[in-house]
Amino acid sequence: MSTSSSKSSMTEKPSHDYDNYSKIHSFIGLRGEKLNLAVSVLSGVGFLLFGYDQGVMGSLLTLPSFRETFRQIDVTTHPENSVLQGAVIALYEIGCMISALSTMYFGDKLGRRKLIFIGSVIMLIGGVIQSCAYTVAHLTVARIITGFGNGFITATVPIWQAELAKPKMRGKLIMLQGSIIALGITISYWVDFAFYFLDKPGASYASVSWRFPIAFQCIFPIIIIPFIFKLPESPRWLLKKERREEARIVFSAIYEVPLDDHLVHASIEEIEQSIAMEVREGADKFNFKSLLSQGESKNFQRTMIAAWSQIMQQITGINLITYYAGTIFEQYIGMPPLQSRILAACNGTEYFLASLLAFWTIERFGRRKLMLFGAAGQAISMAILTGCNHKADPTNSGNSVDHKAGIAAAVFLFVFNSFFGCTWLGISWLLPPEILPLGIRAPATGISTACNWGFNFMVVMITPVAFSNIGAYTYSIFAVINFLMIPAVYFFFPETAGRSLEEMDIIFAQTPANQPWKSVSIARSLPYMHAGANNNEDIENKRHAFAEHRENISIEEGSGNIPPLLEPNEDTGKAH
Repeated sequence: MSTSSSKSSMTEKPSHDYDNYSKIHSFIGLRGEKLNLAVSVLSGVGFLLFGYDQGVMGSLLTLPSFRETFRQIDVTTHPENSVLQGAVIALYEIGCMISALSTMYFGDKLGRRKLIFIGSVIMLIGGVIQSCAYTVAHLTVARIITGFGNGFITATVPIWQAELAKPKMRGKLIMLQGSIIALGITISYWVDFAFYFLDKPGASYASVSWRFPIAFQCIFPIIIIPFIFKLPESPRWLLKKERREEARIVFSAIYEVPLDDHLVHASIEEIEQSIAMEVREGADKFNFKSLLSQGESKNFQRTMIAAWSQIMQQITGINLITYYAGTIFEQYIGMPPLQSRILAACNGTEYFLASLLAFWTIERFGRRKLMLFGAAGQAISMAILTGCNHKADPTNSGNSVDHKAGIAAAVFLFVFNSFFGCTWLGISWLLPPEILPLGIRAPATGISTACNWGFNFMVVMITPVAFSNIGAYTYSIFAVINFLMIPAVYFFFPETAGRSLEEMDIIFAQTPANQPWKSVSIARSLPYMHAGANNNEDIENKRHAFAEHRENISIEEGSGNIPPLLEPNEDTGKAH
C-alpha cells in the first residue's frame, strides 16, 4: 500500500490491503534502502536544524550592530556583562531540557512522528520571533521558545530512526546524523561570515547581518513539516500500542518483502517477546519509579548509561568551542575580526569532515573503542590548549601577543573538534535508543536528552564567566574531565554494535543487578541472534551457541534470573 497521499496510511486500517499478504508495501513509493534513506534524510534535516541553531550565535555576539541592539549583553566594551550574556545564550538549552523531559509523558502517548511535527512547528515560530527581536527580553523569550521545539526533536528523532533502521545499518545512519549536526554548525558559521560584510556603521541594513542568519533556521522545519507524516511510524511503538498489522506494513516496506515473509514474522515476534517481558515487569503501567528500579530489564542501569553518555558529551567542552568559536578566536586568542570569522567557519567545516570518518568506523571498531579513543584525544587537546592560550594571553606575557602560541591554540581547537567529531558527536545520540528497553525507551531517552541540554546550559553559561576569571585554565577543567571519562566508559558501557534492540534486553537480563560492569563481558560473549543476523549461518548452531552461553552464565553467577532461550518461530524457523 503506497502512502503517497498527504495523510499517512498508518492512521487508517484499510482491511482490504491487510488481506493481500503477498504484496510488498511502500511509503510515498519508497521501500527498502530507499525508504531507509528517506527516513535518514528527514532525520538529518532535524539534526541539521539542531546544529545550525547551536552554531549561529557564536560569531554574531561581536558584531557592532548586534552589540548596539543588545547593549546589556555586550561584553566587548563591558566585560562585566559576561554572566548575562551567558544566561541569554544558554537559556535556549533550558527550553530544550524542559521539552525533552516532557517526552517522558508525550513520547509514548503521541508517537514519534507527532512529536517531531510539534517540535518543528514550535521551532519555526521561535526562529521568526528571534529574528525580529529588539530587546534582550524579547531575544531571551524567543530563544526559550525555540528551545522547546528543539527539545522535542532531539529527544525523538534518534528513537524514530533507531527503531526503523536495520541493526547492521543503525550505527552508520545515526552517526551520519552526528555528521549532519556538524554540517549544520558549519552552515551557520559560513552564513554568519557571508553576512558579516553587511554590518557597516550607520547603514540602515546593518542589522540584516545578524537577523538573516537567525531567520535562516526556519528553512529546516519548513522542510520537515509537510513530509513527516508521509513516512512510517516506528513499528516498535505500533506494536506497543497493539497495532500489529500496521507494524507488519512498516516491516514489509523496510525489508522490501511481502507481509508473509519470514523476516516480517521474525521481527514482530522478537519485539513482542521483548514487550511481553516488559509487561511482566509492569512497563505497560509506566511510572517514574520504573526508571529507578532494576528488575529483570535493569532499567536503572540502562537509564544511567543513556543519561551519562549525553552528560559526558557535553562536559567534554565541545560547546565551549561550538557556541563561542568566533569569540574565542577574536577576543581570547587576539585575532582580527575578519580572520576570526574565517577561522571559525573553517573550524566548523573541518569538524564536519572529521565527523564523516565515523560512518566507516562505527561498525568496524564499535562504540566503546571510539569513545575511549575520543576521550583520550580530547583530554590531550584540552591540556595543550591550556598551555597555548596561557602563553598567547598578552596579560601573561608583558602585554605582548605571542603569535606562535596563538596559532598553536587555533590548531588545537581544530584537533579537539576532529577527535570529538569522529567519536562522541554521534555516539552519544546513538547509545540511548540502543541501550534502553522499549518499555521505557521514550521517557528514558527524554531524560538522557534533558541531561544533554542541562549540561549544555551549564557549559554555555559558565564559559564567558570562566574565561573572564580564570582565562586559559578554563581548558584544564575539561582536560581532567575527558581523562576521567576513559575508565567510566571502559568499565560500564557494553558494546552495542551489530545488536538488535531486543538482544540488548537479553544482555542486561543476564547482568547481575549488583555487578553492572558484567554487562561489558556478557555483551562481548553473547552470540548474535536477531532476525536477519548471519543469514548464512545454520540456525541450530546459533541456538546451541546461545544455550552454551546461558549455561556458562548460570554457572558463573549462580543465578536463576536467566531469560528463556529464544525459540524458533514455527512459521519461519527463525530465532526471535
